[in-house]
Amino acid sequence: MSAVISTVKLHMNRRETTFLVPLYITGMVAVFSVLISLVFWRSGSQPGSAEWIQGSQSNPGIVYALLSFLVYLGVSSVATTFPFALTLGATRRSFTVGTLLWAAITSAYVAAILAVLSVVERATDHWFVGFYVFDVYVLGAGDIGRLLPIVFLGVLTALTVGGVFASAWVRFGARGPQLIAAGVVIVIAAALIVVVPAAAEIAEAFQLWWLAVAALAAIALSSTGTWLLLRPAVVR
Repeated sequence: MSAVISTVKLHMNRRETTFLVPLYITGMVAVFSVLISLVFWRSGSQPGSAEWIQGSQSNPGIVYALLSFLVYLGVSSVATTFPFALTLGATRRSFTVGTLLWAAITSAYVAAILAVLSVVERATDHWFVGFYVFDVYVLGAGDIGRLLPIVFLGVLTALTVGGVFASAWVRFGARGPQLIAAGVVIVIAAALIVVVPAAAEIAEAFQLWWLAVAALAAIALSSTGTWLLLRPAVVR
């Protein structure tokens, strides 16, 4: 257990990357969202109208901006700290578990930040002028009960997926991530071939919890893959 906690602390030493960069990105997305809203306002759209709310809540900018960084963070969390962790006495299993625990803490932190901002946005009637930044469909449309699991599982998925790609690079070099990417593409293509004929029925029966199950499966597979890839990896 001490080695697991030591691994978490090792990751936590990257304080700015873990805790501040997500805030920077969130702030930049908020600024761009407001600027875009101002452009539409000046072009004749009216804040508070049905069309304005529909268009504003359909904005997925916060997700796109954060996910790309979080995948990178997942990659760097393994690629840059794995050799150092081993020199400090961590086993490959304890490093994998500690990295997963750090990812869960980071996911909870990001979820809490976005939940607070969503509450403030709604409490101020969308920043007093009807601008939507965090009260968007992809984050649960203001429903904190949806936002928290969506963000937590989304962030954890991005971090663990990034981690398994980094582990493949540590184990096999540049070929590792390429093989994983090719495998993912093949699996997705095969799944689409199977489900496309029944796409209409699946869409009609769709339940939000399906995404939660898919995220948990991706997290479990990525974490297991990280450990299996790091077990025989040679530290360069």
